[in-house]
Amino acid sequence: MLRHNVPVRQNLDRIAQEHGFNFHIIDNEIYWDESRAYRFTLRQIEEQIEKPTAELHQMCLEVVDRALKSESVMKQLAIPPLYWDAIAESWRNNDPSLYGRMDFVWTGKGPVKLLEYNADTPTSLYESAYFQWVWMEDARKQGLIPREADQYNAIQDKLIARLGELNNGGPLYLCCCKDTEEDRGTVLYLEDCAHQAGLETRFIYIEDIGLGVGGSLTDLQDNVIQQAFKLYPLEWMMRDENGPLLRKSREQWIEPLWKSILSNKGLMPLLWRYFPEHPNLLPAWFDNEKPLIKAGESYVKKPLFSREGGNITIYDSQQNVIDSAEGDYADEPVIFQAFQPLPRFGDSYTLIGSWVVDDEAVGMGIREDNTLITKDTSRFVPHYIAG
Repeated sequence: MLRHNVPVRQNLDRIAQEHGFNFHIIDNEIYWDESRAYRFTLRQIEEQIEKPTAELHQMCLEVVDRALKSESVMKQLAIPPLYWDAIAESWRNNDPSLYGRMDFVWTGKGPVKLLEYNADTPTSLYESAYFQWVWMEDARKQGLIPREADQYNAIQDKLIARLGELNNGGPLYLCCCKDTEEDRGTVLYLEDCAHQAGLETRFIYIEDIGLGVGGSLTDLQDNVIQQAFKLYPLEWMMRDENGPLLRKSREQWIEPLWKSILSNKGLMPLLWRYFPEHPNLLPAWFDNEKPLIKAGESYVKKPLFSREGGNITIYDSQQNVIDSAEGDYADEPVIFQAFQPLPRFGDSYTLIGSWVVDDEAVGMGIREDNTLITKDTSRFVPHYIAG
């Protein structure tokens, strides 16, 4: 893995606008950063990224199956008992999923280590699947990268194929919250993929979903919603006023209820419990369990439902804070995980996001931050394969 500087394309703002990338600048700060790029060899991608992703995903599915058979585990995950039966039914029915993103730390030496699995509402999808591919094609034509360069990126093709499989003949609703430009952009991209897959789509904001006769969810024209993709966390849905309606299974939600186990940070200690010493895992444990690190080692505290780095804290061996991030999750149960520092390039720390679509490893995106905790303000940097 090599990072090097690359000339920024002329008229980048115009290119982004033409492709609907309306959040390449966020709060007057660069989000999409093509002033540098990461170069990988094909062997690195196949052996160090793609293969571990596929194996870890299958391990995660086994965790779901085992967790649903244990009340003690479900309690550790802090999932409300009200929904346990509905989650189990969703798993038994093989309710279809669409996608997810695993976050890896990799220094280029030794195996990648899984930090967490964003299996419910992962963002940076448009950037990973589409805009970095556009960058690669332009960069090859302009001689900014080798003309024979490739990219680990079959995300869009797999999304379209999977959405085609989910076509039930009716409209697919796509939902996100208001006043979230990045989420709206992600949903617009998925809507375009759905159109390419032959689906009829309708967009509605989460806040505008109504309640119809008998507890059915409706759109603004009082049409019943039967199938919907939501960029809205399952745990938030469970806490909402109409959350108990999830138990009725009137709608097919993407992602399905069983993904609430995979999107929970408690997945990490469960993976270590069921697959101890696996080379792609870091020791992890729940709050009431014995620490699994040796004396003198650093560790990380993560709230179970933390998102975008919120309320994550890194401690050294003397319990001094190395780094921390603010957020809305300070009062939630936590897990602990052995600390594996992200590789540093200049003033930036690098995180690899490995994408899964329809249970397959399909591509990756790279984020950089000036701190050890990757947040929603972290920059996205493209990659390519050469050699």
